[in-house]
Amino acid sequence: MLIPLVEQGLEKLVRAALPLPEQVGAVSFDPPSRSWAAQLSRITVSMFLFGIGRSPQPPRPMADRSDANGRVQRRGPLPMIELNYLVSAWAGNVRDEHELLGDVLGCFLTHQAMPAEFAAPGLLSTVQIALAPADTPRVKDVFASIEGSMRAAFEIVLTTALDVGAWADAAPSVQRIEALTAPLPAGAP
Repeated sequence: MLIPLVEQGLEKLVRAALPLPEQVGAVSFDPPSRSWAAQLSRITVSMFLFGIGRSPQPPRPMADRSDANGRVQRRGPLPMIELNYLVSAWAGNVRDEHELLGDVLGCFLTHQAMPAEFAAPGLLSTVQIALAPADTPRVKDVFASIEGSMRAAFEIVLTTALDVGAWADAAPSVQRIEALTAPLPAGAP
């Protein structure tokens, strides 16, 4: 459920920042293939998820919560993952596409994390937004692999915690500590 929650937030952020109302343009998460592009009838921001992997960031720390009966539950650290998106713009002409792509780029450069008002309530951590370096051939490789026509595009990397691991009842809290003493055996130093 994590990826749809992240994508809901991405679409809300892009629509609000540009602005791009639904009646004016689309936000798509489909692969930008030639057949997909042939069906477009209005300006579109394409954000195609092409890579998922574990982030080098440390896991999110262990968490506690209380269940409905007031018992404390605990679960282990949550791993951080990275979602790689190819972002491109589609419009009637190249000038409009570049203008739209520039607006989307500005949106992601302005927001290093998804603002709370756009984040879905089910997300366990913030969603960090970073622009990938432009010196990688990944954009060309992605377009080639989906049989899309090459165009101006950039890659964003979103990092968030992955909701894995079951909650388990925590051990009862320590109420009292007692010290036990015993005499030293004869001859002990």
